[in-house]
Amino acid sequence: MDNVDKLLAIEEIKTIKHKYFRAIDMADFDLLEEIFDPDIQVDYRGGTYRWQESGKDAIINALKYSFHNQAAAMHTGHHPEITIHSNTKASGKWYLHDIFYNFTEKVVTQGTALYEDEYIFYGNSWKILKSQYDRIVESVSPIDENIKFTKYMLKDKGKKL
Repeated sequence: MDNVDKLLAIEEIKTIKHKYFRAIDMADFDLLEEIFDPDIQVDYRGGTYRWQESGKDAIINALKYSFHNQAAAMHTGHHPEITIHSNTKASGKWYLHDIFYNFTEKVVTQGTALYEDEYIFYGNSWKILKSQYDRIVESVSPIDENIKFTKYMLKDKGKKL
């Protein structure tokens, strides 16, 4: 793989990860179908939780129950460090910043984390094969009752609970 091909692969992987963040925040589970490898594995370690799961169908189904109509979310990934190992394998690190409102529990979780992902190329695109993170900072607090939410996408697009 020459340098131009490596740069193109890096840009494609950046796009895949950005699509992931957009898909979860907007409950676009069809998009997750496109970017997850069938054998994807996740391991997310936070201050109040650890979520481990394997397989695209199981992960997407679980995400439907997290990104539902009683939640609002914002996830952004920054400072990507992508390494291309071969024509078909790559890894990446991402700095996450997120805010997650859970209206059922009346709490907001905010924080940062360091993602470490593995990617695989097959067919004609890169897929997320493994995704894990460790929280750097996590805070959970009551939602301020004076906040007025005038719009949140998951109310309309998320699974109805």
